[in-house]
Amino acid sequence: MRLYENIHVENTEDVIQKLKTSAKAGLSAGEAKSRLAEYGPNELEERVKKPAWKMLLGQFMETMVVILIIAAVISGFLGKEIETIAIAAIVVLFAILGFVQEYRAEKAMAALKQLTVPFVRVIRDGVTDEISAKTLVPGDIIVLEAGNIVPADVRFIETVSLKIQEAALTGESDPVDKRSQAIGKADTSLGDRFNMAYMGTIITMGRGKAVVVRTGMHTEIGKIANLIQDVEKGKTPLQNKLDQLGKWLAIAGGIAAGVILVVGLLQGELLSDMFLVGISVAVAVIPEGLPAVVTITLALGAQKMLKRNALIRKLPAVETLGSVTVICSDKTGTLTENKMTVTTLEATEVSLRAFPSEGIEFPNIQLNLLIGLLCNDADIRVNEDSKTVIGEPTEAALVDAALKVGMIKQEFELKFPRVGEVPFDSDRMRMTTVHKFSGTEVTIPQLTALGQTEHVAFMKGAVDSLLKISNYVKTKEGVEPLSEQWVSRIKNTHDELASHGIRILGLAYRELKGTYQVNDSVTIEAEAVFSGMVGLMDPPRASVKADVKKCIQAGIRPVMITGDYPLTAMAIARELGLPTEAGYLTSEHLSAMSDKELEEKVKQVSVFARVSPQDKLKIVTAFQNLGEVVAMTGDGVNDSPALKKADIGVAMGITGTDVSKEASDMVLLDDNFATIVTAVEEGRAIFDNLVRFIKFSLGGNLGKVLVMLFAPFIGISIALSPLQLLYLNLLTDGLMGLGLGMEPSEKNNMQRPPRSVKDPVLNKPAVIHVTWTGFLIGAISLAVGFFYFNPAQADDPYWQTMVFATLGFTQIGHALGLRASGYSVFSLTSNIVFTIVIALTLILQLVVIYVPFFGVFFSLAPLAFTDLTLSVSLGLFVLVCVQLERRWLSKG
Repeated sequence: MRLYENIHVENTEDVIQKLKTSAKAGLSAGEAKSRLAEYGPNELEERVKKPAWKMLLGQFMETMVVILIIAAVISGFLGKEIETIAIAAIVVLFAILGFVQEYRAEKAMAALKQLTVPFVRVIRDGVTDEISAKTLVPGDIIVLEAGNIVPADVRFIETVSLKIQEAALTGESDPVDKRSQAIGKADTSLGDRFNMAYMGTIITMGRGKAVVVRTGMHTEIGKIANLIQDVEKGKTPLQNKLDQLGKWLAIAGGIAAGVILVVGLLQGELLSDMFLVGISVAVAVIPEGLPAVVTITLALGAQKMLKRNALIRKLPAVETLGSVTVICSDKTGTLTENKMTVTTLEATEVSLRAFPSEGIEFPNIQLNLLIGLLCNDADIRVNEDSKTVIGEPTEAALVDAALKVGMIKQEFELKFPRVGEVPFDSDRMRMTTVHKFSGTEVTIPQLTALGQTEHVAFMKGAVDSLLKISNYVKTKEGVEPLSEQWVSRIKNTHDELASHGIRILGLAYRELKGTYQVNDSVTIEAEAVFSGMVGLMDPPRASVKADVKKCIQAGIRPVMITGDYPLTAMAIARELGLPTEAGYLTSEHLSAMSDKELEEKVKQVSVFARVSPQDKLKIVTAFQNLGEVVAMTGDGVNDSPALKKADIGVAMGITGTDVSKEASDMVLLDDNFATIVTAVEEGRAIFDNLVRFIKFSLGGNLGKVLVMLFAPFIGISIALSPLQLLYLNLLTDGLMGLGLGMEPSEKNNMQRPPRSVKDPVLNKPAVIHVTWTGFLIGAISLAVGFFYFNPAQADDPYWQTMVFATLGFTQIGHALGLRASGYSVFSLTSNIVFTIVIALTLILQLVVIYVPFFGVFFSLAPLAFTDLTLSVSLGLFVLVCVQLERRWLSKG
């Protein structure tokens, strides 16, 4: 199979010859059939996917889930049906949620396939016919016109005013001019190959004839499909840390259960009794509520983010956001408004570098606005509360600029009707319109400079193109010959504006007198008057500069990756406060670098321009190889591989393609960079809350283990039954853990660096906290058990109820002490969920102790008021101790 490289550098005759086809007759039916057998159908192939049953089975292989399954099996073997059912329910819930997330992640290819088209007009055997696009082969001659989706990668051999929107492939929304001439450089980036079109892009204007160069998986979209399917996404930092924690807990539980079993047997206890105690200890070590609390906390966090315009598609992404160290952001629509805007108005006597908020008093600037308004095929329809843009973005920006100073297009079109035109052509690089003009200049201030004439031609286009046809220049005093000095001055102004990333259009006019053809460029454009220039750009969003600064303060590095030109990218980067000292890298630079060289470069460079889909993937991979946690934004098909590879793929909700959304972890409903920063802040808060819960849960569980482990050594029998332990772990600890998971963000959340993904889920201060709180809760509960235990009445549940109540109330005190800093521990409004949960936990604690049915079920007895007061007081004592620790740490 032969694949044709660098077709864009060859002229059309050589391309036709190389592909062994005919520009007029196309391929023969027989040759097309032969090539179809050689190249295969023109479609995107989807590899064999992981079966759903394997995805579901994989959910049960997670460390914490395996531990819970073992606990459930043992509980069932011992006849503890309630414990078995409760643990099994948690396992099933956890597995279903994990399966749904993984299943959804497999849909990116399905969305990519929607970019293909069912039918296409092709020339075969000299006859134009409509055939299935799947049967296209290299060498086919196809006909394209406005509204068509390009069915394969093609090389143009004829074009007429042809423009293509390539946002799906390059990320840039402005339509691109296409023509058939050869391009000199072989390494020209995709976005600059003006004689090529690619599968999935859209014809917005004009028509053309093209020869098919590549089909199916050999197209640029096919390469992206391969990249999407090649990319493997690893576990999130939280998943890895929970796996690690689960292994340590399994080891700790096994050791604790083994020790108590051996000690009991050495003391002459029955094997069956000590086995039950060992299982109780293992149950006490494992925080059965952890998977459920983690899932619910992430889900509630996702709901909270949704209210702030961030739609979370994959739950683990909620927490991963808090680990982000690099944000690779697309420029168009994310850092900028995705709306071309006139920012500069240039006339010979005045230069306006910011669009005035009020009217314009300079006649020549007014004339330039009029030229831009009428030499224009776009329009803006203004409704009561919205604007409807019709036409190409750059032209719409000119209409909008005129509208801002009260020049409504429909009104001016009635006064100066268009009677002729020469459309924009990529060879001429300009557009000309002819308008009827009859003595209305007195009432139209913009035209006071024009003489008496029946028609006027307005021109806009590339400055060089207009200077070539202009003999005069419009000045404050009138019209002067276009001297070399004027040309030099105009070009210098042009170059100075271009260096700031501004797109420049030249403007000119000509009074038409004598004999002329209104559609003949030679007669209507000759000896034009160069009137001035307008500068346009897609301006940065108003809030982004502050958000970039916020990122840098938070230790997060913002990086711009765009398909736009380097000068434009650097100008926007400077305006936003992105580091630009190290310059920029383009696709050409990246292709010449090894992976190691790129890793060194990305340490300094923050602007990447004119990049390909493969480049974006390489950049993300380079950052990840350096240990960075990368969030990548994108909206086009070209972004999908990098979105899938990134630790957090962020798609655009407004401008994003279905492919990019399916490949992402999160969707920005407002396409705003500020929303990413908000999501990162929320992600940090969620991780803080999960750590808060784990500290709370493990501290309490350690206390329970110590009670179970040391009770026999101080003459107490089994302190708590497995059912009582499960109640404390699931209901008491689980409910309060859920409340802690909804704590508000710490005050200094975005003034600290991101946590390292290499750090364990519990750092040294957290481990110390778990240790001392566990020993404190355990010691208090053992002391209560020892004080209330009566060997003569060992079967009396009263003493066991006191231990149960003390463990419950000390954990409530522990939870209150762990609330977010900056808020009162007894605040009712800072976290409504926590307030409700604490109230509910207190009620449940009292219900199981004082309601007879539950007392019998849990083997508990009603407590005297004084004893209940003692348990509550001990809980407050733990609260005071935790608060003292926090004050000590804040000072240290």
